Amino acid sequence: MNAAHNPATPHDAQAVLQAAAELVSAFANNDSARYFAAFSEDATFVFHSCDEVLANLDAYRERWASWQTEGFTVLACTSSAPLLTLHGDSAIFIHDVSTHVRIAGNDLHSRERETIVFRRQPDSDRWLACHEHLSLLAS
Repeated sequence: MNAAHNPATPHDAQAVLQAAAELVSAFANNDSARYFAAFSEDATFVFHSCDEVLANLDAYRERWASWQTEGFTVLACTSSAPLLTLHGDSAIFIHDVSTHVRIAGNDLHSRERETIVFRRQPDSDRWLACHEHLSLLAS
C-alpha cells in the first residue's frame, strides 16, 4: 500500500503513539520480551554506543543479551517532547529520553534524542518499529 491509496488518519496517529508508549514502557521496565515484540524482524538500529549498525532484530537481541551478561539493566526511562509525523503506512516518532541504567553495578543517567520509524503491518492496524536511531543530547 502506498500513501496515495491509504492516507493516514487520526486513528493511525493514536495507534502509533500507543505503539511508541508500549515500546518505551517495555524498555523502561527492562522487559526484553515485550520490548523486542515492538519491532519488526527486519528492523535496523543505530546507537551512539555501538560502532556498527545493527542490521536486524536478531543482531540487536544478541547485543542486548551480551549487555545483560555484562550487568546491563534498565532502571527507568521517560519520554518527553514527542513529535509524530505520518506518511501513509509509515510514521516517524521523535522524542527525548531520559534513561537510568545500571551497568556492572554502576548507575548511569543519559539524555538522548531518539527517532523511531514505525511501519503499519500488512493487512492489520498494528504498527511495529522498523528503525531506531539514538543520539546523545548535549549536557
